[in-house]
Amino acid sequence: MIKGMDISVLPELEELGAVYYDKTENGYVPKDYLTILKEYDFNSVRIRLWNDPYSEDGAPYGAGTNDLARTVKLAKRAKERGFSVLLDFHYSDFWADPGKQYKPKAWRDYDDAQLEKAVYAYTKEVLLKLREENALPDMVQVGNELSNGLLWPNGKTPNYDAVRRFVNAGIRGVREAAPHIPVMLHLDNGGNNALYREWFDHFTDGGEEFEYIGLSYYPFWHGTQKQLFDNMNDIAARYGKKLIIAEVSMGFTLEDYADHEKLAPSMRKGMAAKPALAEKLDYPMTKEGQCAFMRDLLEGISKVTDHACEGFYYWEGGWIPVPGSGWATPESLAYIQDPGPCGNEWANQAVFDYDGRILPVMDVIRDYRNGE
Repeated sequence: MIKGMDISVLPELEELGAVYYDKTENGYVPKDYLTILKEYDFNSVRIRLWNDPYSEDGAPYGAGTNDLARTVKLAKRAKERGFSVLLDFHYSDFWADPGKQYKPKAWRDYDDAQLEKAVYAYTKEVLLKLREENALPDMVQVGNELSNGLLWPNGKTPNYDAVRRFVNAGIRGVREAAPHIPVMLHLDNGGNNALYREWFDHFTDGGEEFEYIGLSYYPFWHGTQKQLFDNMNDIAARYGKKLIIAEVSMGFTLEDYADHEKLAPSMRKGMAAKPALAEKLDYPMTKEGQCAFMRDLLEGISKVTDHACEGFYYWEGGWIPVPGSGWATPESLAYIQDPGPCGNEWANQAVFDYDGRILPVMDVIRDYRNGE
């Protein structure tokens, strides 16, 4: 089973002074983050890539500022430690998800033909650079949470012809640079079977060959685990692809972390998994609830039709509330046309508490073996 962690923001957190603690018989001791992951049976990492996450004046966009140079360095570090790497192309200068898929600034005036060429060339160029640096990924994700398309407005659904054209270009770029690397296509809302059927029915009608379907599953947004696994069983049979839960998390508390962020209230967006959302969950947002959620998720993965699901990537489990590391900056808010504010949205969904101490859910992940 792939036991993965998205570590994209890790270098920024470390630069800002984040410290992670493992538990021992003598209490909590500081350890390197990747060392902790290894010791808790994680075997893969996911790293996002933004084309140019800087303002036109050169100000970093934050949230890891995951440009190519940082991606190369982080991928090399992970591979040297024995992790496989999933590289996540966003094809944007900042966050790409169902609510925003903005073209990179350098491509903003491109027509469809120019975008197709740009996606192909950029994908190929990135992988050749990673190969040159001995940091070639083991899997490539062509686009991030593509439910509503990519490279808006050109590739916004329901214009599936354009969506297919741009995704195909990315797949061809992968095949040209590294034909042995499997390709993942990734949507959000893992409990929404109608979404997956519509999207992949359109894509597979003329789409390039790919190997994996990736799903995001956040229980406070995407339905129950039953809905997730019903969808996975259906699409595994319908499309004959391997599956991976490419993003997942579960909160461990509803306690605020304002004292840790050290921001004025007007500067904090606050936690994404708010109390109103937590009330709808099948699991309490406590340490025990986080453990139960993850235990059931792992068991469900092992039972997907024909063992089609190969594992999961926990999303940014190390994003503790270190001052200075938030989901956006004023410059990136301008790029994605978001009113803000900034701050850390994710700290109550990490696998470490607000002070960096490891949580019991890591024991659950470490101790789980397929079907056991």
